[in-house]
Amino acid sequence: MDSNTFWRNEWKPLGFIVAAFLACFYLPVEAIQGWDRLHNAFWEALYLVRWYAEEHVLLCLIPAFFIAGAIAVFVSQAAVMKYLGPAAPKGLAYGVASVSGTILAVCSCTVLPLFAGIYRMGAGLGPAIAFLYSGPAINVLAIILTARILGPELGVARGIGAVVFSVVIGLMMAFLFRKEELEKINRQLVLPDDTATRPLWQNAVFFGVLVAILVFANWAKPETDVGIWYAIYAAKWWVTGFFGLALAAILVGWMKMSRTRVLLVSAAGVAAAILFGEQPLVAFSLLVIGLSWITSTDKGEGATWFGSSWDYAKKILPLLLIGVLIAGALLGRPGQEGLIPSEWVAWAVGGNSLSANFFAAFAGAFMYFATLTEVPIVQGLIGNGMGEGPALALLLAGPALSLPNMLVIRSVLGTQKTLTFVALVVVMATLCGMLYGMWIA
Repeated sequence: MDSNTFWRNEWKPLGFIVAAFLACFYLPVEAIQGWDRLHNAFWEALYLVRWYAEEHVLLCLIPAFFIAGAIAVFVSQAAVMKYLGPAAPKGLAYGVASVSGTILAVCSCTVLPLFAGIYRMGAGLGPAIAFLYSGPAINVLAIILTARILGPELGVARGIGAVVFSVVIGLMMAFLFRKEELEKINRQLVLPDDTATRPLWQNAVFFGVLVAILVFANWAKPETDVGIWYAIYAAKWWVTGFFGLALAAILVGWMKMSRTRVLLVSAAGVAAAILFGEQPLVAFSLLVIGLSWITSTDKGEGATWFGSSWDYAKKILPLLLIGVLIAGALLGRPGQEGLIPSEWVAWAVGGNSLSANFFAAFAGAFMYFATLTEVPIVQGLIGNGMGEGPALALLLAGPALSLPNMLVIRSVLGTQKTLTFVALVVVMATLCGMLYGMWIA
């Protein structure tokens, strides 16, 4: 699809998404907030969706959409099937899936475009699910923060549980839907080998740069102002800028995109970074718009890359925003209340009973946790009487799932597979929480 055709066909959905995003970003909710619980739930939904637009759409989702689009365009289907396909050796497939998710360390919504990309490219259901779970759950910084704030035992239990979960849940999903996996294997037998457009090492560097931009732009501030994690946080925009320049060089040198346009966008980004040094989102937003312009008007594979990325954004972003609105209305933001009172949650997760662990896992599965925010939330719940077992159950189920996340997974996998995946996460988190609570006792 050339750029003129794209803009003729897609300007309406693009305009709708941009308008909805700006409306979320600039919601003037402080001036007209109500007082009773029903009104409060309504305003909490608006607050949460505005916060989501401010903190996650630009820095998390848009880079993830570009990575997912790049997977569809620049990664050969044969390579995906070789390492992640249902016929690949299980040790290799699940090892690659879990390690890839660990490196990304993203939230439950940001991982979705990447999961959809590898699954639609031919990855087996089991490895794709392992990747889907491991991305938000096996976050090294979050596990370290858990150990420091909530205790080393809970940190170690969360780390071990998350790694085991990613593999076990993937294997169980592959087993439960083995007939469909067998059909996928049979289809692979007749697929021709794909020819790569550039050497493997160039694609590896290209994806490494994209992932680095995603990771460092979203590097969260640690609890203390000392140590390597804080040093990385303090320099995160310098590091992100370095990888942005590396991406510009790749676009010109390897992908043969317009040198003039790349230099113009790069210069505009540097100027914005200097003029708006205290507001890095200005420069980042300008560069995102510039990358969209460069790729969408390219005469070669850049236009295909942009078209694929846009397709993911068009399908996923509306579902996520709807899910965030519902989650905010029901549960509110951290420290605030929606329709469900926080005392109910604290009362339901006390002790180490089966019901307490199940409720913690079930509630965590529907709540939305941004990266690292689950730790202070669990800390507050423990202070209000939450048991150690339910705390682990929530930490294992919460970061990997959310209501917005479920809506998108259903659009990719269908209702049956989505319900099965959610049920497996909740049941395993419940059992793991009970065993941990018994061991602690």
